[in-house]
Amino acid sequence: MPATTALTRICILATEGVFAATLMQARDFFHMAGLRYSKQQGLDQATNFQIRVVSPDGQDVTSFSQANIQVDGALESADVIILPAFWGDFDALRQRYPQIIAWLREQHAAGAALCGEATGVFWMAEAGLLDGKEATTYWRFFREFAERFPKVLLNQEKHLSDADNLYCAGGVTSACDMYIYLIERYCGASIAQGVARDILYETQRSYSPGRIGFGGQKLHQDVAILQVQQWLEEHFAEKFRIEDVAREHGMSIRNFMRRFQSATGDKPLHYLQRLRIETAKSLLSSTRKSIKTISYEVGYDDASFFARLFRQHAELSPNQYRRQFLHKDGA
Repeated sequence: MPATTALTRICILATEGVFAATLMQARDFFHMAGLRYSKQQGLDQATNFQIRVVSPDGQDVTSFSQANIQVDGALESADVIILPAFWGDFDALRQRYPQIIAWLREQHAAGAALCGEATGVFWMAEAGLLDGKEATTYWRFFREFAERFPKVLLNQEKHLSDADNLYCAGGVTSACDMYIYLIERYCGASIAQGVARDILYETQRSYSPGRIGFGGQKLHQDVAILQVQQWLEEHFAEKFRIEDVAREHGMSIRNFMRRFQSATGDKPLHYLQRLRIETAKSLLSSTRKSIKTISYEVGYDDASFFARLFRQHAELSPNQYRRQFLHKDGA
């Protein structure tokens, strides 16, 4: 994605009982991205992001571990809002800070991306923004979340979800992947890869972060196409014909092609290619597997064809993409 030259305003919400590590994690990720962006552009200081820690009343708060968290001000407009994890009684927090719900609704309607980590997702759900949409949260809170927000499509199998500019991360590691995705969105791929190389080089994941970015294509009412999308996510590496997928879901190939593109804005083959390439990106950045092995694992027997397709999607060869992560001492 091309880097933007506009100043991106990021607000990180601080409330009583916030997990300070999750708040500062977000701040550090975007600060590092800003420094890298300024270096890339030949600027004297980090100017791509304006990062502010805000509280509902503009007053400092006390974290879960009893640390004093200094804030930069009260709730304000933003392009990105980060909702860190907190510990404590959510009902008490909601009553103490009624202004948060209205703020989130207003900012999302104005186009802001909202990003919740673990219990931070509760704020988006309480605002009604996740009704009818897929979401996830920390595993310990699955039952409480499902009982509180029955209209939300809680996916207990996912560590990351996105829908309608609403991003959910189940925990610390998945939040890192969420921030890398946003950095790529606002600063471009090279900046995101540099930050990932500096911070996430030794991170071990039990999941693939490659699914984020597809949630916005599920905000439609065509149930049959949603089922196909789910099937593709589970079987993308297998050998199959699109015609057979259409028939198995009760559609002619012509009708299927029309409905899929109408619902998702993408042709089925391109959608499948993106699923495979995004998974390949994760494998390239987090494993030492050969290009040929990765090609096979994402569904391509011909490594040369895979490499050409990868370059079309990522604007880098697989080896160039991997080197962004392996050369830890690079710019």
